[in-house]
Amino acid sequence: MTKIDTLIAAIIGEITSWYFIYLLGEPGVIEKLGSLGGLLWSLALIFPLLSMLGLWIADLLGRKFVSIFQLAKFLLVGVIATIFDLGILGIFISLSGVNGGIGYDFFKGASFIISTVLKYIPDKLWAFKKRGSASVSREFTQFFAVTLVGFFINVGVAHFIVNVVGPQFGLPAELWANIGGIGAVLTTFIWNFIGYKFFVFKK
Repeated sequence: MTKIDTLIAAIIGEITSWYFIYLLGEPGVIEKLGSLGGLLWSLALIFPLLSMLGLWIADLLGRKFVSIFQLAKFLLVGVIATIFDLGILGIFISLSGVNGGIGYDFFKGASFIISTVLKYIPDKLWAFKKRGSASVSREFTQFFAVTLVGFFINVGVAHFIVNVVGPQFGLPAELWANIGGIGAVLTTFIWNFIGYKFFVFKK
């Protein structure tokens, strides 16, 4: 594990903490946290430490099983991509006022594609350390093919959570739309890792 790996993990942890501080500080949510709401600021310390610790543990385990360290870095890149995904989705929802139905499905699909394209370079160069390629266009085509399957998984899961299950536990519809996005990302994660490792960025 290099200093660059440690720095990247810390930055991702810090960005993630501020996303959750914002999300959990929303009206209608922070009240449900009660006294814990006053401790949200501590996430800015906890998340970077957890990110670095998690990557360090993965590095130790990765000395015997290389895929574990790759999986950990892929997960961290995925966290940033998820924040971009949900951020773009949130902008679409805020601008349109649409947080359900076919409009939500369209927005979720668009935000997923944008965030996935943005993570191509960090996945290639940092998570899988693939340097160079016989054909960049072929590699990106393979990347997009794996992503396209992930797209249908992602949008399908988000649609099910938001439009079939619907808001639960008295949560606001806009927050539930974000929960649908998070559920979709988690479901798609394993598919994308396997596809990228063994099909796109194989060495």
